[in-house]
Amino acid sequence: MSNAISKHLVIALLSLSFFVLNPAHSKENRKETYEQLDLFGQVFDLIKSKYVEEVKSKELIEAAINGMLSSLDPHSGFLVPKSYDDMQVDTKGSFGGLGIEVTQQDGFVKVVSPMDDTPAYEAGVLAGDFITFVDDKPMLGLSLSEAVEIMRGPVGSSVKLTIVREGLEDPIEVQVTRDVIKLTAAKVRMENDVVIMRVTTFNEQTIPNLEDGIKATMEKAGKNEPKGFVLDLRNNPGGLLSEAISVTDLFLNQGEIVSTRDREGKGERYKASKGDIAEGKPLVILINAGSASASEIVAGALQDHRRGIVLGTKSFGKGSVQSVLPMGQSGGIRLTTARYYTPSGRSIQALGVTPDIFLEFKRVEESEEDKKKTFSEADLEGALSNDSLTDMEKEMLRKEEIVFQETSKRRNKDNQLAHAIDLIEGLSVYSVEE
Repeated sequence: MSNAISKHLVIALLSLSFFVLNPAHSKENRKETYEQLDLFGQVFDLIKSKYVEEVKSKELIEAAINGMLSSLDPHSGFLVPKSYDDMQVDTKGSFGGLGIEVTQQDGFVKVVSPMDDTPAYEAGVLAGDFITFVDDKPMLGLSLSEAVEIMRGPVGSSVKLTIVREGLEDPIEVQVTRDVIKLTAAKVRMENDVVIMRVTTFNEQTIPNLEDGIKATMEKAGKNEPKGFVLDLRNNPGGLLSEAISVTDLFLNQGEIVSTRDREGKGERYKASKGDIAEGKPLVILINAGSASASEIVAGALQDHRRGIVLGTKSFGKGSVQSVLPMGQSGGIRLTTARYYTPSGRSIQALGVTPDIFLEFKRVEESEEDKKKTFSEADLEGALSNDSLTDMEKEMLRKEEIVFQETSKRRNKDNQLAHAIDLIEGLSVYSVEE
């Protein structure tokens, strides 16, 4: 590269610094910055003229920008045009890939959470997994956006992930087939007169999915009033701040939901509007290590307001706000611009939300011993019948036995959800007696 080109590069960088630098900075700080930018130009010139292989200027500059951003924190980075476009699509609820939310830790790619019913979820990828190789290509040393780009690919193509998992001595290999990821942001159903709201991500479809789902569920229930609500945020990696605020607002009549503060202590405060979609009925929020960012905003706010009981394991601990800033045809940058705080003023950054009731997820396989029938007085030959039971009471007992069997199956399949439903049933009885 000629000296003229090198000088033009430095002049361009200096011009950029004129707009970026705060006018309040001292002349000494400005001088130091100009010297460092001049050093950047010299290094750039040396690479272009003396590196063993020819390198494109665009690739060098993009790498420098990405290195500058990724050195700040795991969530800041440079988005080339394709990544920027893909991210814009992600927030609308449909994109291509494996179906995992990832971050970086110690230079490795770490799974925040697999998304429900996606290829990665079906292949057994878990929150907390470290992806060390993709198709035998090492991930160490790559930026997060570069790693994500490698994991993306044509729909139907297969990719091999080498995973290091806590508790396992050796790495495991998982084969995942890429697919178009069409996320249903929220699903609603009724179990034992309890409304179960499963929210997998916070995008533009979350609130419509929730409102439509709750309306349809209530219409199907007819006159049977729900005993309470379960908000399942497990393995929900987050998403749009605005959607997290809207979901929280569904269950609060008043008060602060979340506040944000930038480097100067300035920020925004978001408050709830009147109207509780659950009408004050008991609410349990399920979280785990895969619940991050927007999920933690919701769980933290409802916990601070004592609107619901948080159950599960500690959440991920991402308490920072990222702004996506477009850079014209060059793509954009994702930059951490603020921290968020729960209504009580606590920061969840690197700490997470601690559940009110700690309960690890366990799927229990029914043993032969469990399958053996238990006996009671009623099973003994010649046992007297209960002559005080009406036909209606006998029917109620029959239904209770069916519910008991269903509860046992649910507890074996998902002990956290089963415990949440048990809590709501207990709280609903208490409320009635009050």
